[in-house]
Amino acid sequence: MKKPFALSLIAAALMVAGSVQAKEVTDADISNDAKTTGDVVHFGLGQQGQRYSTLDKINTKTVKNLVPVWSFSFGGEKQRGQESQPLVFDGKMYVTASYSRIFALDAKTGKKLWKYEHRLPEGIMPCCDVINRGAALYDNLVIFATLDAQLVALNKDTGKVVWKEKIDDYAAGYSASAAPLIVKGMVVTGVSGGEFGVEGRLEARDAKTGKLIWIRPTVEGHMGYKWENGQKTENGISGTTNATWTGDLWKTGGAATWNGATYDPETNLIFVGTGNPSPWNSHLRPGDNLFSSATVAINPDTGKIVWHYQTTPHDGWDFDGVNEFVSFDYKDPKTGKVIKAGGKADRNGFFFVIDRTNGKLINAFPFVKDITWAKGIDLASGRPIYVDENRPGNPAAGEDGKKGKTVFAAPSFLGGKNQMQMAYNPKTGLFYVPANEWGMDIWNEPVSYKRGAAYLGAGFTIKALHDDYIGALRAVDPVAGKIVWENKNFAPLWGGVLTTAGNLSFYGTPEGYLKALDAKTGKEVWSFQTGSGVVAPPVTWEEGGEQYVAVVSGWGGAVPLWGGDVARRVNFLEQGGSVWVFKLHNGK
Repeated sequence: MKKPFALSLIAAALMVAGSVQAKEVTDADISNDAKTTGDVVHFGLGQQGQRYSTLDKINTKTVKNLVPVWSFSFGGEKQRGQESQPLVFDGKMYVTASYSRIFALDAKTGKKLWKYEHRLPEGIMPCCDVINRGAALYDNLVIFATLDAQLVALNKDTGKVVWKEKIDDYAAGYSASAAPLIVKGMVVTGVSGGEFGVEGRLEARDAKTGKLIWIRPTVEGHMGYKWENGQKTENGISGTTNATWTGDLWKTGGAATWNGATYDPETNLIFVGTGNPSPWNSHLRPGDNLFSSATVAINPDTGKIVWHYQTTPHDGWDFDGVNEFVSFDYKDPKTGKVIKAGGKADRNGFFFVIDRTNGKLINAFPFVKDITWAKGIDLASGRPIYVDENRPGNPAAGEDGKKGKTVFAAPSFLGGKNQMQMAYNPKTGLFYVPANEWGMDIWNEPVSYKRGAAYLGAGFTIKALHDDYIGALRAVDPVAGKIVWENKNFAPLWGGVLTTAGNLSFYGTPEGYLKALDAKTGKEVWSFQTGSGVVAPPVTWEEGGEQYVAVVSGWGGAVPLWGGDVARRVNFLEQGGSVWVFKLHNGK
């Protein structure tokens, strides 16, 4: 009798040990991600997307002792652009890679624990390289989107598929590459494919099961839906049909939500940026074309739009508006009142400060030095002051009807800032924006919609504006409305930023360097060559009393695919695919 009793005790002990091992990510873990230093459980180091860490062991004095701990190669021939932000939880790192792959690694040693490689069909149509920007953690799951427009949830400890749901039809031009947002037990995702005339939208699913809870279109005229007890019901039309779109073009209106979303618990609002209206040829679609090229605020409990702010109404340059909306507290210089605000460095070249409770414009100013399409932003109306002659011409007005007047526009359609995420440091009060100075020749052409085909109606050539640099990491003061300092870079910047209480701002360059700058002055204080271009955002965390920094390396993304003259300027850069982890030598 003693032997079975002893065995049962051992079995019970193993069960307890197993339960301790398999920690789960809770709503509280996600809500507190920006405050906790022992993990990184959400994209943006927190739902608000500030990309700020309170860690300060690595600082302007100690960063000179920062050395590599380990590096892991994604392997194979599937390299291309690597834009992923790693997640770290319970001693494990979860990092996605090109071609819809995800790896689980030991965060201390880099040992591979498991790998999942999504089976991609022939005929996928990603606009801007085969990238993925990261995963989401919830409960015992790690969840990420795929290039064939699916959402996959894996057991985070084993890599086994728990659920898989189709977002939409890849054959119609849909894809997905953004890191999901987790809000109140829901996984919130958008869609890519604005260049194919998709229907932009945001959708929320039960994170544990993948079942739909609501869908909110981001093109005016489309119906939203919600699901309760498995029953689908209508949840109201987005906007008013034909109010800002004439005819039927709203049905293929784009406004893709391809760069993901942020969430602010103080206002209980999801903020999502929307892409360009389709097609690019603006003469085919008179009006503001809501809700394209905008920030849209959505109530996560109902899936309804609470407010919107359109950064480029009637977009004719493919400026999009997908850039992240980062919550922060804005102190009014006139009244001293603290306003719940959000900052957005838009692709159109202007930095916007918006009241995040109601969408009212507080401030707007350039964060790039060359802007030709608008003279500025009218702070009273919130609208751009257009330079009409800088809109690409109407092909129908030309002699042959095949090509409209070519104009030179700055910034280029790749934007003053694109997918690369900025950071906000509450200690300095500054945003750190990876900016680019470039322009384009652009013209319009006739076009008609064909399912699954490119839907542009425009041609373009991107050009550098300066011989010595394209990229510049800029510190931006949202209150004073000015650039405080800049650190120039020869190639375009395409990776995100991390800022810390150690008075540092980390970012990578296409030339392969991970750099640390003094967050107050912009002086470079450390750099490391990763072997390939960095187009991803760094992260930091603490374990065993030591602070770690990690970044993914691998050149690619939109620049070499769409960059015209600029792409030829950086064609010497080598591809790669790896993650690097650093800490202070001997912990000092």
